Amino acid sequence: MRKWLENLMRGRYGVDHLGRFLTTSSLILLFVSLIVGSTAGRLLWYLAIASLVFAYYRVFSKNISKRYRENTQYLELKNRLFSWHSKNVTRFKQRKTHRFFRCPNCGITLRVPRGKGKIRVTCPRCKNRFVKKT
Repeated sequence: MRKWLENLMRGRYGVDHLGRFLTTSSLILLFVSLIVGSTAGRLLWYLAIASLVFAYYRVFSKNISKRYRENTQYLELKNRLFSWHSKNVTRFKQRKTHRFFRCPNCGITLRVPRGKGKIRVTCPRCKNRFVKKT
């Protein structure tokens, strides 16, 4: 059985992060389509089947460079979203002890302690100085 599977997948792209995401999301959509029913449920069902077909198409594809690019784009988008979310969660947790300002010159976000009154902030990137009230 294992030899047969190895021969089948030889020269194929296989499973990657995007494939796992598509498969998982299609299973979730199938489950939700069963609960919802009516026209919306049917639409979700078609979307889930299309996602599952595309996931299997990617697994058995021989165009490895194109599938690799698709996966890289997916991972870049995923990392951008997760880093944005974690940055905002960290900022929210520090909101009582720190203030966040943008440098008017280069736009970098700077963190300064709260409750120090008026302070002169020096940007570490462009060395621009500006005064802000904490």
